[in-house]
Amino acid sequence: MSITALSTAATGMTSLQQEIDVIANNLANVNTTGFKRLRADFHDLFYQHLRRVGSGAASGSQVPSGIQIGHGVKMVGTDRMFGQGPMSSTERELDLAIDGEGFFQVRQLDGNTIGYTRDGTLHRDRDGNIVNADGMFFEPTLTVPPEVTRISISPDGHVEGFDPSNPTTPVSIGDIEIARFSNPEGLIAIGENMYLETQASGAPEVGKPGETGRGTLQQGFLESSNVEAVRELTDMIQTQRAFELNSTTIKTADEMLQTLTTLRR
Repeated sequence: MSITALSTAATGMTSLQQEIDVIANNLANVNTTGFKRLRADFHDLFYQHLRRVGSGAASGSQVPSGIQIGHGVKMVGTDRMFGQGPMSSTERELDLAIDGEGFFQVRQLDGNTIGYTRDGTLHRDRDGNIVNADGMFFEPTLTVPPEVTRISISPDGHVEGFDPSNPTTPVSIGDIEIARFSNPEGLIAIGENMYLETQASGAPEVGKPGETGRGTLQQGFLESSNVEAVRELTDMIQTQRAFELNSTTIKTADEMLQTLTTLRR
């Protein structure tokens, strides 16, 4: 019995270490633009049935409850919580936030793969192309004419520029499209605030912001991380206490084994 307790408590400590890793990553990204917090999910392990529920009793009836000994716990997944993060005003014309569902599309360095992000920190390169902080092109590609000094982006994604020599007539630059997924939790994170499509996420539904469940764009804003520091610290304390309890279980089981080995006939 004590040997089972040792291995069972060990699975608990391993799983709690993994949960601490998840919480640490959340806290590390508390100021990361567009970051979505992770939540660790756990399942109990298999059971040893010393007496099965419903087995026959000596009286001819059935046993109402059996004897089941569990063998611990394991982490089975991490859920990405895609709840809306708070909007932060930057007053910068090339900062964008999505108010609602959806992702910006970014063409990866291989030129073929499309990545998806909630980070709307945009820049204009030397050729006037709209790119992200890593120099990747937004999809569809937008190029700002050199004479344009001010850019306006509407909530539905239409991009216009203004030429100081003709300030009353805006120059149409193009339209920003965003993608939404039937199961955004199925996206795989690759770092750099970027996600990739998987079979679990389903194919992207690309279209105009504000249509078919997609959020609208907010110019001059960025979406902050949806990590709540107080909540994460509370979860960390609870996880630490649970780790200590499992450690105490191992210590107790070890003391019981020591007692058994010192018994004399």
